[in-house]
Amino acid sequence: MATYKVLNRQVFSFGSYSIVPIRTEDKYTIMKWRNEQIYHLRQNRPLTKEDQDGYYENVVAKLYSQEYPNQILFSYLEDRKCVGYGGLVHINWIDKNAEISFIMDTALEKEFFEFHWKNYLKLIEKLAFEEFKFHKIFTYAFDIRPRLYRALIESGFDKEATLKDHCLFEGKYIDVVIHSKIHN
Repeated sequence: MATYKVLNRQVFSFGSYSIVPIRTEDKYTIMKWRNEQIYHLRQNRPLTKEDQDGYYENVVAKLYSQEYPNQILFSYLEDRKCVGYGGLVHINWIDKNAEISFIMDTALEKEFFEFHWKNYLKLIEKLAFEEFKFHKIFTYAFDIRPRLYRALIESGFDKEATLKDHCLFEGKYIDVVIHSKIHN
């Protein structure tokens, strides 16, 4: 397993769920999910295997050795099976905040969307607040996923802002909604 220099602890667990430094063996599964869920991601076209290989070689591989990486990515596991991935992105080490990123196996979304989001949030909070002592974590989401907002609110996040007509989506401008949690 690859390890992040910036982390004292590499694995964060809650019951049978854990986040571990992103595993190379999960990269094509993650690519498949990203392509299936492109509608809510900041991704402008489907990824190819060449794109994914290049991203892992040129971006992800370098994150492990950086003292202050701009993102830290994890495989989200149920037991040892990858059922999602995400991390902290757009990390601001000076102000001690970061955006939360997460997607799950597309097949799980209909029945288990809120369940996995809440589990993942518990894990990423351990990383952000206990390991890094961050002040704030937040989400930046196109206003097309009301189930996400319910999971965030139930996990103690507050709706912080709505950016009106912020992104072009399927030919029309839509809002972006930001939820955040401040470490007390």
